[in-house]
Amino acid sequence: MVLTQLVPMKIPSLLALLATATFAFAADHPDTTGFKDLFTADLSNTVAPGGWGFADGVLVAKDHDTLWTKDSYGDFVLDLEFKVAKESNSGIFLRSGDIKNVLAALEIQVHESTDGSKYGMVSAIYDAMPPSKNASKPVGEWNHITITCKGPQVTVLLNGEEVINANLDNWPEAGKNPDGTPNKFKKALKDYARTGPIGLQGLHGKAQAPVWYRNLKIKAL
Repeated sequence: MVLTQLVPMKIPSLLALLATATFAFAADHPDTTGFKDLFTADLSNTVAPGGWGFADGVLVAKDHDTLWTKDSYGDFVLDLEFKVAKESNSGIFLRSGDIKNVLAALEIQVHESTDGSKYGMVSAIYDAMPPSKNASKPVGEWNHITITCKGPQVTVLLNGEEVINANLDNWPEAGKNPDGTPNKFKKALKDYARTGPIGLQGLHGKAQAPVWYRNLKIKAL
């Protein structure tokens, strides 16, 4: 008698829990003690600082130019914070094969909106893989992102959740994603450079809205 009363009560509760569950994986951002600054305060370790500059420890662009590191990076952990304004559109370029062609690098989206596509969401691999969920914070709040590249493996943690876990070897065809959707890349992502400069995209999109970066730290693996 007691069991028949308890079981019907538990099943709806379990179904309700499953219905509201999310399946992004919680993860810890690294302790960056011992990491080095991605950019020096005077930006002397960049290719051409252009309109970029630090103010009170915050890095922001004043023009369209991408800020590229002079150094190349292969396997690494990159940890930083970013904040967007309304209609901001930027990105973090990884291991560029040609800094004159932004499509020669993977881009992790830093965006206020989806840009009309799930592949343009914050933390997406641009035009290749959407995040498992939208873990971004509202406009005006700082987001914490950690990007790890190790061989073909790329993972992204955003605000304590793993939202990207990609193996680039799963992109063997130019212009096509593993799920069959088209992309803009004229070269298969599995054949992209596994070492190269890191870049931050400058003012981009119709609004030319700013993005702010701080605490940019990197550790080679």
